[in-house]
Amino acid sequence: MKKALLMAFALILAPMVAMAAPKYQEGVHYTVINDGPGTPKPEITEFFSFYCPHCYTFSKTVVPEIKAELPKGVEFKQDHVDFIGGQMGVELSRAFAIAHQLNVEDKMDKALFYTIQVERKPLTSLDDIRAVFVANGVDGKAFDAAANSFMVNAQMAQMKRATENAKISGVPALVVNGKYRVETGAIKSYDEMLDIAFWLANKKS
Repeated sequence: MKKALLMAFALILAPMVAMAAPKYQEGVHYTVINDGPGTPKPEITEFFSFYCPHCYTFSKTVVPEIKAELPKGVEFKQDHVDFIGGQMGVELSRAFAIAHQLNVEDKMDKALFYTIQVERKPLTSLDDIRAVFVANGVDGKAFDAAANSFMVNAQMAQMKRATENAKISGVPALVVNGKYRVETGAIKSYDEMLDIAFWLANKKS
């Protein structure tokens, strides 16, 4: 009788346990990169490199989807990593920061990706990057003024620090609320990657 009651209790409890189980699991779908509190407001940050062909695809297909489907109250941000491409990786982080400061990031992100990934033009110096900006309608003097400005240098330092804190080793990568890194090893598509990110954005710490 006691055994039968235990079995009955187990059958009742099983669906409740299943319902309580989280949709995604730590260590499988995401990694906690910060034991402290997350960002004050929910945010999803994409880490990318202009030298990364997967990031180029991501920028054309997934980033527009993120922006269109971003949950209410969640901010989308992007950080360029500097560990791909040697010194030019650093200069492209500078280019991304310059574009942000001049409010031309949408146009210049597309232009820099196209120059590197489609035209395959070698960029060997900041002057080469400047030429791409000028060819896309950015005033050369405005570029020069921003290139070594405090704001650009501060943004570059912030992106590098964020990359290191999140232990980013490959891109594209998503970090949510400054606390969770989405793991790509267990996912089957970019759509699932986004679903995990959106779920984590609303996760209570």
